[in-house]
Amino acid sequence: MKKLHFILVSSLLFTLLFYKQELGVNLGIFGLALTALICYFFQDRFTHRSHLILVITSILSCYAFAWYGDFASFWALALSLVFLQFKTQEPKLKLLQVFPLIFVNGVASLGRILMFSQYLPKRKVNNGFAKKLIAYFIIPAVFLGLFFIVYSFGSNHFSSLFTDYELDLDLWQLLVISVLGFYISFNFWNYWIPEVCYEKNQLLDNDFNDEIKTQNESSFSFLDIDFERKSGEITLVLLNILILVFIATYNYEQFFEAVQKTNLSSDTHERVNSVIFSIIMAVGVILFYFKGGFNFDIKATSLKKLAKIWIVLNGILILSTIVKNSEYVAFFGLTYKRLGVYAFLILVTIGLVYAFLKIVRQKTNAYLFNQMVWYCYGLLLLCSFVNWGNLITTYNISVNKGVEPVFLSDLNFNDEVRREYFLKNNLNGKVKEAAREYEIDSYQQKSFLSKPLYYAFLKDR
Repeated sequence: MKKLHFILVSSLLFTLLFYKQELGVNLGIFGLALTALICYFFQDRFTHRSHLILVITSILSCYAFAWYGDFASFWALALSLVFLQFKTQEPKLKLLQVFPLIFVNGVASLGRILMFSQYLPKRKVNNGFAKKLIAYFIIPAVFLGLFFIVYSFGSNHFSSLFTDYELDLDLWQLLVISVLGFYISFNFWNYWIPEVCYEKNQLLDNDFNDEIKTQNESSFSFLDIDFERKSGEITLVLLNILILVFIATYNYEQFFEAVQKTNLSSDTHERVNSVIFSIIMAVGVILFYFKGGFNFDIKATSLKKLAKIWIVLNGILILSTIVKNSEYVAFFGLTYKRLGVYAFLILVTIGLVYAFLKIVRQKTNAYLFNQMVWYCYGLLLLCSFVNWGNLITTYNISVNKGVEPVFLSDLNFNDEVRREYFLKNNLNGKVKEAAREYEIDSYQQKSFLSKPLYYAFLKDR
């Protein structure tokens, strides 16, 4: 199949699935269809394990959106399909380039659609084609039309077969859906990659080239390499002392200082935010000093040791924050924010591990970002696959923490457990519960393609 065929098939399928429908199961089906097309027609390009992983995650994310239809599962589906298509068609380009390319193509395709030579097949119209067109289509159509007119005058019942009905067609909506489907399909199958992406792709390599290994240039023109090395050592010594003091005061405030219950929530979130921000800055310091020649500088042994100590101390800070967040959960129960804290702390821990490996294995700065994009993608998948609202509700009920009716009614996809708990304890979530039940009723009244499957299988109250 050529690009045009893929675009037209996808556009037609999109129109059939979304005409007079809302977002729901139809997007999951559309995603599965795109995945199937890639797997069938480009299976010879599946040369790496990442292709198989992306096929599996694309299928699972399509199912996740078909079931939940929420924000997280939407982005999981979209990124899974884009990553799969990109890794299949452009395996040599780094995955980081996907994100600017999505933006560039979203704008550029508005004009590129008019460049027909890029995707329309080039065919010559010859006499044989003209003969077939006349013989197979035009002549039969003419005779069919003439006899239809004659038969219509001779039989009212025959005429009524074609005239006694109204075509229920919303032309405006059909046009909008068709154009949107063509635009999405065009971007997916006929995306544009500027030449600069190929030229600069080597900058995103995980390993330094031989030329950089032999060079050891300073970051600033007014400082030579020896001064910059010494500056790095002084900076990291001071930062290590500073973080030791911070760890001591941070842990004292968290575990030994009395805090009012009313201020516990705000104080905990404030401290967690400062820790996450501090870890991000710590990684930035590592990337600044180990972006080039210092990775291979034999005189930078002390700098590397200080950097490793700095990373370990930041790891201790993360561990303290995890312990405090766990204590907070034990005291108040689970919430989306507290789960989010765990997620971010796990991500920054992984970032520190790869920053450490970057120094040990003498990797480029891009190495860290190339690895982290996969872990961020994995976190998004996890967010889309797991029913966190139901998990929070079940846990909080089991420990009898955070079971306020209004709070439980504000969680998503916990309806069976929530209803059972409210009925058993004669509770009422008031406005939040009424809004949630109204939302459920409105989803259940929609057509099959327009609603998430979760609501289709949810029992009536």
